[in-house]
Amino acid sequence: MTRTWVRAAAAVGATGVAALGVAACSSGQVPSDVAGTTPSVVTGIQAPPGDVKATDGASEKVAAVAKLTDTKNNVVGTATFTPTGSGVRVSVEVTQGIPAGFHGLHIHSNGVCDPSGSEPFISAGGHLQVAGHTGHPASGDLISLNVLKNGTGTTVTTTDAVQLSDIVGKSIVIHALPDNFGNIPSRYSPPADEKTMTTGDAGGRIACGTIDPKE
Repeated sequence: MTRTWVRAAAAVGATGVAALGVAACSSGQVPSDVAGTTPSVVTGIQAPPGDVKATDGASEKVAAVAKLTDTKNNVVGTATFTPTGSGVRVSVEVTQGIPAGFHGLHIHSNGVCDPSGSEPFISAGGHLQVAGHTGHPASGDLISLNVLKNGTGTTVTTTDAVQLSDIVGKSIVIHALPDNFGNIPSRYSPPADEKTMTTGDAGGRIACGTIDPKE
């Protein structure tokens, strides 16, 4: 009986250690503050890093919307913006017109989506930087959007780099290529230049929508 009790106690102890290990591995994501790393965003419907306040969803209502149109003024999707915790949840849904693959997704500084000219949607300006912020990633940098072979794609991300008041009246842009977030390993030469740091080499602008308050 003594040996049986010892084995049972050892098993319980091992289970406790395993549980602690799982808890340690399940901690919240911590955004990097190192230049050239991905922006401070968290994927999924959740509060921003460090915000542990529970929400029942009753106070979280979509506050702004952007209708995404391509260079031919066709509606290709919608973006919605919801205040949550200490940041903003951004939900983007594409229904047609965007090629399959990953596409850079950013909030831009101007609320003008003009597809005309040699460079469509250049009217949207550069990536949004909130007052007092000049570093990289830019305040308006978001995770990339993955579009499936059938032309649809959805991404939901939460950013604490902006507040709703910073982005209403601005625009959201989908780019032709993935955003590399300036992540060029130091073993490569030359290092990331200014264009890479400011654009992520995400290519041309293929869809744009002005961010307006939801009526």
